[in-house]
Amino acid sequence: MAVAPHERLGRAGLAVLEICVVAGLYFGAAKVGLLQQLVRGQVTPLWPPSGIAVASLLLRGPRVWPGIALGAFLVNFPLGPSLPAVLAIVVGNTLAPLCSCWLLHRAGFRKELDSFRDALALIFLGAFTGMLVSATTGTGTLVLSGVLTPSDFWPTWSVWWTGDAMGVLVVTPVLLVLSSARWPREATSARWVEGLLLVAAVATIGYIETSRTPLLFLGFPLLVWAAFRFQLAGAAPCALAVSTFAIIAAGRQTGPFSGRDLLTNMITLQAFNGSAALTALLLAAVVSKRNTDRMEIERACRQLAGMAARIATGDHRPTLPDGEGESPARTDADTNADAGTGTGTEADTGTDTDTEKAVSSSLRRRPPTGNKAGRDDRI
Repeated sequence: MAVAPHERLGRAGLAVLEICVVAGLYFGAAKVGLLQQLVRGQVTPLWPPSGIAVASLLLRGPRVWPGIALGAFLVNFPLGPSLPAVLAIVVGNTLAPLCSCWLLHRAGFRKELDSFRDALALIFLGAFTGMLVSATTGTGTLVLSGVLTPSDFWPTWSVWWTGDAMGVLVVTPVLLVLSSARWPREATSARWVEGLLLVAAVATIGYIETSRTPLLFLGFPLLVWAAFRFQLAGAAPCALAVSTFAIIAAGRQTGPFSGRDLLTNMITLQAFNGSAALTALLLAAVVSKRNTDRMEIERACRQLAGMAARIATGDHRPTLPDGEGESPARTDADTNADAGTGTGTEADTGTDTDTEKAVSSSLRRRPPTGNKAGRDDRI
C-alpha cells in the first residue's frame, strides 16, 4: 500500500528530530564527562556519551547513528588536533556503539535486562568488546598525529577504553530503565520511605567517598540493597551515583587515590567502577529472574488448583488454562445429556436410560420380516 506524501514527510521529520535529540544528548553528556578529563582534555575515566549512544541505538534503531556522529564531531572539533584526526575519532566513536548493538542483537539481548544472560551480554559484548573500536581508533589517531608519543599509547588507550566501557555499564542501564519506567501507583507508603532512605544513604556514602577517608567499599552494601529491593530500577541509578562519586575522588586525588600516579589511580578507579557495575547488573538480573519464576510458579499453582476444584465438583470437561482457548467440541448426545439431566454421575445415568429407551422404541417400530411377518417361504 502506497504511503501518502504527508505521511512520508512526517516520518522524515520525526527521524530528523530523533537525530537532533541524540546529538544534543551526546554533546551535553560529553561536556559533563570532560569535567573529569585526564589526558589531553578529551580522555576521561567515564565517558557518558558512549552509554547514551548504545541506549539510543537499542531504543530507536540504527537510523539515529547520524546523531551520534554529529554529537561526536561537535565535541571533538574544538579539541583538535586537526580536521582529519577529528574525523577519524568521530568515525571510531560512531562505529563503537554500532558494533556493540550489532553484537547485542546477535546475542539475543533484551532491553528489559531481566535475565542473567542479558546482563552478561551488556557487560562483555556491549561494553568491553564494542568499545575496543573507539579506544583503538582514537588513541591510534592521537599517536599518528603526533599529539602523543608511542610510549603513551597504552596508558591513554586503557583510560579511553575503560572510560567508554564504564559509560556503557553505568549509563545505558539507567536509560533503558527510564525508557520503560512507569509511575508506581500501587506502591505503599513504606515502599516510598524505603526509597527515600536509599537515596539519603547514597548521598551520605558519596560524601564519604569524596572525603579523605578511603572508604569506597561502603558503596557495595547500597548496591546489594538496591538490587534486592528495587531490581534494575534501583541498582542502575545507584551504580551510576557510586561510580560518579569515585571518579570525583580520583580527580581530587583524595582517599585511596591520594599520592599515586595516573596509571595506578586508573587501575584502582576502573576496578572499583567495574566491580560496582557488575555487582549491580548481575544481582539485579538474578533477582528479577527469581521474581519472574516465582510468579510463573504461582500462576501454574492457581491453574492446578482450579482444575482440581472442577474435578472435585464433577466437571470432567477438559479446559485450557486461563481462557487460552475453548473446550473441545462436544457431541449432540453430551449436549442433550447435560441439558436434560445435569452433569457428573447423574448425567451418565440419564444417558444410559435414554439409550435403553431409544433402542427399545426402535425395536418396536421395526417392520417384521421372514417367518415372523407371516410370509410363507415354502413356495
